[in-house]
Amino acid sequence: MSTVGAYLRLARGGWILVREGVIAALPGDQLEGMPRFSWRLARLMSRRRSARRDRPERLAIAVDRLGPSYVKLGQFLATRPDVVGREMAYDLASLQDRMETFPETQARSAIEASLGRNVDDLYLDFGSPVAAASIAQVHPASIMREGNRERVAVKVIRPGVRRRFYNDLESYFLAARLQERYIAAARRLRPVEVTRTLAQTTKIEMDLRLEAAAISELHENTKGDPGFRVPWVDWQRTGRDVLTLEWIDGVKMSDVEALKAAGHDLENLATVLIQSFLRHTLRDGFFHADMHPGNLFVEADGTIVAVDFGIVGRVRKKERRFLAEILYGFITRDFRRVAEVHFEAGYVPPHHDVAAFAQALRAIGEPIHGQSAETISMARLLTLLFEVTELFDMQARPELLLLQKTMVVVEGVSRTLDPHFNMWKASEPVVSDWIAANLGPRGIVTDARDGLAAVASLARQAPEIAARTERLSREIDEMAVKGLRFDAGTAEAIGRAEARHTRSGRIALWAIAIALAAIAWQLG
Repeated sequence: MSTVGAYLRLARGGWILVREGVIAALPGDQLEGMPRFSWRLARLMSRRRSARRDRPERLAIAVDRLGPSYVKLGQFLATRPDVVGREMAYDLASLQDRMETFPETQARSAIEASLGRNVDDLYLDFGSPVAAASIAQVHPASIMREGNRERVAVKVIRPGVRRRFYNDLESYFLAARLQERYIAAARRLRPVEVTRTLAQTTKIEMDLRLEAAAISELHENTKGDPGFRVPWVDWQRTGRDVLTLEWIDGVKMSDVEALKAAGHDLENLATVLIQSFLRHTLRDGFFHADMHPGNLFVEADGTIVAVDFGIVGRVRKKERRFLAEILYGFITRDFRRVAEVHFEAGYVPPHHDVAAFAQALRAIGEPIHGQSAETISMARLLTLLFEVTELFDMQARPELLLLQKTMVVVEGVSRTLDPHFNMWKASEPVVSDWIAANLGPRGIVTDARDGLAAVASLARQAPEIAARTERLSREIDEMAVKGLRFDAGTAEAIGRAEARHTRSGRIALWAIAIALAAIAWQLG
């Protein structure tokens, strides 16, 4: 019956999106055949009052009706413009966690169940919630730390959110499988893999110990960074359902007028922000992937403090080198080298022509050199780059897309602080230092050292690898002689699974028909 439930939840989600005018707000003029008919039907079935709202407002209302797991789905899809398109990704990024708070008694129970101690023994004081999101809510509290009374923020998981999300996740996977089966153009975007990434990301986010680990790692990485820091974590008061960390007093970066009133240097803040992001990405390969202005505070001394680490990104050294060489290649107009980097990394299939790809890259890069530096957007450059790579069958790279999305946000925040912000001038010190350290003589020495370490590790594993190879060779020889066979139990299990699949499909179709009939009756 889980399949039936997934179909019903999917049908309900689709119906709400139709009624609130979300589907009607999508650009459907270029569609043909059944997709165009469905889009026109959705326009007729949407509520009249939805026509007076813009698309972000329609999305917000629909998501509020659908519940917290859809808020998280929308925020996740905002990181995947390759899947939903740039405009829709921008609209989804505006979704905020605007959930109502849950009772303090439930928060106390969750803390005590997670930590095994009474709340009054854990905290000197524990206040009412000050903010509520789809996954958790935040309470102010105080603790004794190193002999001093310290204010802390206590993040507590929302009751029942895991069960609700896992139920909705079934319908997300169903929608993704239907896309891959019936929409050929969607297969390149791997919707099932995207949904699997969402599931993994949210599972991590719903275990606050893992968010605490991300905060702790970034806190260590940024200890010596100028003008940027991350809160400390109180591990003694952190568990699966509760996270205790430093309380931050400062001005939100979204409040530009308040920053001006406090006397902060906005141009310097813009430079520090972009350099910090690039430093975390290139130097550490680990970055805060949700750096919208509501998650950034500026303290009295001008230090930027980031909060809310539910989404973080990792970039391997291969991808970091890829990014640095691309940026450097565009700056120096070496489009052939940029093309070669894509092929060397295996991102573009080898059957394509390097020269043709370099020509396409030139179409992106040449217009940049006719502009003033302050008008060139690095984020826009990466967006155009991913559009071109789609023409050459480059598979979606989630880690690069998350990086691109975050760069778009960070660059946007910097330009809000300083309309004349020069992205390239601000980035140059960090990017050039990384290139010198990793692509110059020092980088060659480091690569050689890493290569020797890999060879030594391989040598240590050589006996085990040889034994495995010998076993595999014997099994292949035996298979070639006797063939691949199933025992009777395996064949019977396959038959039962196929029968269940067919039966579930019929049940699901009947359930959808009944649900639609009920909706039609209610409307009538």
